[in-house]
Amino acid sequence: MRKINIKDIPEFTWSSPKGKFGGAGKEVSEALGRKPQSTDLMERHPFDVEITRLAPGQVPYPYHSHSAQWEFYQVISGHGVVRHEGGTEPIAPGDAFIFSPGEAHQFSNNGTEDLVVFVVADNPVGESCHYPDSQKWIVRSPERRLIRSESLDYFDGEE
Repeated sequence: MRKINIKDIPEFTWSSPKGKFGGAGKEVSEALGRKPQSTDLMERHPFDVEITRLAPGQVPYPYHSHSAQWEFYQVISGHGVVRHEGGTEPIAPGDAFIFSPGEAHQFSNNGTEDLVVFVVADNPVGESCHYPDSQKWIVRSPERRLIRSESLDYFDGEE
């Protein structure tokens, strides 16, 4: 058995070049030994777990869909909004929601306190993403590349 306490996992932060996207998180799966670049499921784990924390006004990443990955979200604290193909939906503590492959999604903190969300993804090998707002794709085979006709930066067309 592998065990870790959340308080012992270091928090990492991220921000896009122009600051439109950002947040903080704790990589629970990696603290339990997950090796993200491995294709061996005994090292990769069949799911990925993260705790994401957004300060008021933060959006963690661009609106996107996955080709093969499922994502489950559980709101721990704070308030926000989820953008999805049908519009937007408010989220609050206790709310749980899931996105299947092909369903575009994004969440953000529109509240006055930190939004903390527990995220579980099924972590398929060969996963790719589509970004409807910028009409680009990330193709992982196994490395990560943005494709139109030339190589692009991850945030190209997003901010």
